[in-house]
Amino acid sequence: MCGIAGILDGTGSDRAALEPLAGSMADALRHRGPDAGGVWCDRESGIALAHRRLSVLDPSPAGAQPMHSASGRYAISYNGELYNVRPLSAELKARGATFRGHSDTEVLLAAIEAWGLEQSLERANGMFAFALWDRQQRALTLARDRVGKKPLYYAWCDGAFLFGSELSALRRHPRFDPRLDLDALGTFLRYGWLPQQRSIFVRCRKLPAGSTLRVTASGAREEPRVWWSARDAALRGVQRPFPGDYAQAVERLDALLRDAVADRMLADVPLGALLSGGTDSSAVVGIMQSLSPQPVLTFSIGFEEPRYDESGFAAEVAAHLHTRHRQLVVTAKDCLELVPRIPEIYDEPFADVSQIPTVLVCRLAREHVTVALTGDGGDETFGGYRHYFDALSDWRRLAGVPRPLRSAAGAIAAAAGRASWPLARPRGVRDARLPAWRRAGAKLEHAVRGYAAESPSDLLARRYARIADAGALVEGLGAESVPLVAASGSEPPLEPLREMMLQDYRGYLCDDILVKVDRASMAFGLEARAPLLDVRIAEFAWSLPTSFLVDEGGGKRILRQVLERYVPRGLTERPKRGFGVPIGTWLRGPLRGWAEDLLAEPALRRDGVLRARAVRRIWEQHLCGWRDHGDLLWSILTFCAWRTARGGGASG
Repeated sequence: MCGIAGILDGTGSDRAALEPLAGSMADALRHRGPDAGGVWCDRESGIALAHRRLSVLDPSPAGAQPMHSASGRYAISYNGELYNVRPLSAELKARGATFRGHSDTEVLLAAIEAWGLEQSLERANGMFAFALWDRQQRALTLARDRVGKKPLYYAWCDGAFLFGSELSALRRHPRFDPRLDLDALGTFLRYGWLPQQRSIFVRCRKLPAGSTLRVTASGAREEPRVWWSARDAALRGVQRPFPGDYAQAVERLDALLRDAVADRMLADVPLGALLSGGTDSSAVVGIMQSLSPQPVLTFSIGFEEPRYDESGFAAEVAAHLHTRHRQLVVTAKDCLELVPRIPEIYDEPFADVSQIPTVLVCRLAREHVTVALTGDGGDETFGGYRHYFDALSDWRRLAGVPRPLRSAAGAIAAAAGRASWPLARPRGVRDARLPAWRRAGAKLEHAVRGYAAESPSDLLARRYARIADAGALVEGLGAESVPLVAASGSEPPLEPLREMMLQDYRGYLCDDILVKVDRASMAFGLEARAPLLDVRIAEFAWSLPTSFLVDEGGGKRILRQVLERYVPRGLTERPKRGFGVPIGTWLRGPLRGWAEDLLAEPALRRDGVLRARAVRRIWEQHLCGWRDHGDLLWSILTFCAWRTARGGGASG
């Protein structure tokens, strides 16, 4: 896994600076590729490609980047892994291709020369983000994998086109525009992540998952073009359902999982797995161990607080499978020591509180391995989240009431709930417990948030929201324009459960889960691979009837059935806890001083981005127990910490 960066500047200015600028951009990504770096530049065309390398396949000089195709037509800076590199290589060799080494980068370039970019992308099974320069057409193409496992940002800055794996690379360019995107900030505060194409900066975008973007040396721009769509794949699954019965589907899924895991165990460096003890990671580790002639290295995180600690479950699964297990117990002190590094690690505001244990388990794993398999994607692919079923249950209750009535009732109840917060607070109330009736009012305000929903998916999006109106927190923010996921337009909808799963697959998975794991792992030069996100598994899951996914025990029915072949059900069947930390409690305790400094009213007023009085009110409500604002405060605090780490800046 690696970091990529580059510049295409057709203005003709500062061409002598292209190579050092691109090198500086890549240096900002050294943590992603600590093993080597390189820059290639064509000053006449105004193009410079830069690369930082984490050597996983073919660590020899034959795998160095930027790399050129055999004919010399193409140059590439590539971040990723092709899991079907061996069959692709064999097919290309049969067509007469020869290879200097055995890196997947060289195979990808040969594929592009043989089949063209579009067909090569369709044949590729992996995670990747890359920049491809075509010398013949004098055009640069950015491409990103189907699910968005690897990040890629881009920006136009005074005629220069910049790109990189992280924003830190783009910020190295002197023409980068640092103004904040207030719409994106409002959406971030609501959900804790930045969805779709937006970044925290107004002139910078993320290339969408499954898309390409083409820019020419003359400055011609195109909009991102989708080469793979999760919705299209889901609709194909509905139209061409799996023809077998449940037992045959279980056999097929087991075979697909074994192939996906085996493909991801290919590495020239030490390899292990992150193990939580839940269904997804246990299935991955169980299959890994069945394929490995020696004990697999596994890693997990525990917590001092029993309500959040699943380390005992992971240890039981590891003992059953006879893995070589390593475990770290996280304390509030560990969190406090890590928190100042969050802005550096995540590079732009990000507020999924499980980022803390994810960073810690990745750091633990990197002490022993360079590649780690994970269980990411199981919930979105096989319907594992409890909130799907809660939303369906609530929707059945709400759908019979006309939406105008629901909206009016919700608005009245929300106003009553907000009114339970005292306007005149007695001295010292921040450290006291408010009466129970006032705390009940806060719960009422939260409970009615979905009353105006138009569908189960809309209800789910409203439930994700940490605050109903982010405009109350951001100075100058009007009506928010960034949706949780892009609208499906005139395309036919799926059944409600599948629609919610698809919403998470395209949104929460791509913009939260995969961002969390990518930044946490790459901060230490650890490559994370997710077998459950193999495209063959996703397309198979979408072809199954819902009854194969859901039973009286909840979602992931078929995945749980496969898991039983490797791990007894009694070791994994339990309520899902997630991978969180008691952030609400910690903010009232060991993290309180850190939070107070960031939320000090004079500092907020000086910065001028957030509404100081509104932020202070939320902080006071949390401290006195009117409502647990832990998640919302984490959004606010991670933004403030990120902002402070960069010394503030323009906010237009």
